[in-house]
Amino acid sequence: MRARLAYAASFLVIFGFQLTPSLAHDGHDHDEPAQAASQAAPRGEAVSGDMQLVAVLRDGVVTVYLDRLSNNEPVTDAEIEALTPSGTQKAERGAGGTYRIPAKWTNASDHLDLIFTVTRAGSSEVLPVTIAGITARADKLEAKPAPRWTLALAGFAIAFIAFIAGAVTIVRSPRLARRYLGAVVLVMLAVLAVLASAQAHEANNDNHSPAPSAQDVSQRLPDGTIFVPKAVQRLLAIRTGAAKDGEYARTVELPGRVIPDANASGYVQSTLAGRLLPPPDGFPALGSRVTKGQVLAYVEPPIQAIDVSDMRQKEGELLQQIAIVERRVVRFEKLVESNAIPRTQLEDARTELEGLRGRRAQLEKIRREPEVLVAPVSGVIAEANTVAGQLAQPSTVVFQIIDPARLWVEALSFDAIAGVGDASARTESGHSLKLLFRGSAAALRNQSIAVQFAIDGSTTDVWAGQFVTVFASLPGKRRGIRVPRAAVVRAANGQQVIFEHVSAERFAPKLVKIEPLDADNVLVMDGLKDGARIAVRGAELLDQVR
Repeated sequence: MRARLAYAASFLVIFGFQLTPSLAHDGHDHDEPAQAASQAAPRGEAVSGDMQLVAVLRDGVVTVYLDRLSNNEPVTDAEIEALTPSGTQKAERGAGGTYRIPAKWTNASDHLDLIFTVTRAGSSEVLPVTIAGITARADKLEAKPAPRWTLALAGFAIAFIAFIAGAVTIVRSPRLARRYLGAVVLVMLAVLAVLASAQAHEANNDNHSPAPSAQDVSQRLPDGTIFVPKAVQRLLAIRTGAAKDGEYARTVELPGRVIPDANASGYVQSTLAGRLLPPPDGFPALGSRVTKGQVLAYVEPPIQAIDVSDMRQKEGELLQQIAIVERRVVRFEKLVESNAIPRTQLEDARTELEGLRGRRAQLEKIRREPEVLVAPVSGVIAEANTVAGQLAQPSTVVFQIIDPARLWVEALSFDAIAGVGDASARTESGHSLKLLFRGSAAALRNQSIAVQFAIDGSTTDVWAGQFVTVFASLPGKRRGIRVPRAAVVRAANGQQVIFEHVSAERFAPKLVKIEPLDADNVLVMDGLKDGARIAVRGAELLDQVR
């Protein structure tokens, strides 16, 4: 009977030890990965006048971010005092244009009420701020799972008591030693099983990710808005502006190309076929400035064998005539001295001699001197096709000279344009140009009408032949909200999106319908309210937040 009871107790011990770890795991599924969402530190915000203040509590320090409400630009030259539970404290300027206040007076309440006084340029603003969620956040960060080694210690104690009880029974009844030996072995196996299970569970707990810490990271919230901490906004240089509703001229968008001004540009071409020769200073390089009349190159015309023979024959005839006329002049000079002939015959002979010598000199010039290519206008070498010894054909463009300060834009329109007002152009790099209307063609070119504009103002980073988009104002008005082009981004689904600054650290995407206005702005026809504060710089970075 005692042996049976001992076996029953041993099985109960084993069953209990095996059941206890499973109960300890109740409600905990190891197959599900731990998902620790990043949570921001406790914070609060306030707005007064043109000031926007955000206070963040972390590691016993309140960090204050002060920005302008109009454009989200950091304010780094203000004096800030905070009314805290322990009295008034002055904030110290920290790195990155922030202000720091040690918060040794932080209590265990779930919120913290502070009153900030901001003084700047002789004016003061009072901003009350409530930092909420302090206790809940602290409890979440400090919570730790109960230690699992206590389970192993309890199982070992129970097994030790069972072992002592069995040993006492065996001493009193030696005959039952063999029967109790099996029970003792079962108890020891149970102890080993409990220890192994506890150790495995403890190791499993060690592999769990720690409780999430306070991290200020940008993230897209479930409601679709984007949380962007002030520290990240300053890192990304996010700037905002107010949307303005009004009436604006109707605008047409045209493809265009930058061309040189016809009155400030020119081509250098050869009229003869020959070899290109450099001037004494060499060929001018691309981008070098030249002046009108400057020698740029020489063209040495080739002389064929038959031409050389004809020129030699002609030269021989001229030499012979020159010799005859020279003797005649000498004879006439003697006759004139004796008054045998009139002086007019001597002068005629001398004139004939000078003509023959001029014809011979011109023939030598044709044989020896090349054609001189000079700059027709002053400007910069925009194109050069020059190699010493290269054969140049007639009408070949050797140099193109333009004035980079006088450039035009030629656009193509598929509809007749009349009454063009203000115009602007935008390059592929985002550079905007102000244009002045110069005229449009009266004939079609590839089923389109050429419209020309002059660039008004600086032409830095603009080159002839560069493609641009022209925005020309036409008669007629339309109503909409003008926003900068940088504020509009294209979402992954292809829709146009503008980010509205709904609070200090939250941006809400707004689907909008836009139309072109000018090179720097677009007109929002639907999807945005007048006066809304939107991100005008860094919007493409906000769209990347996930």
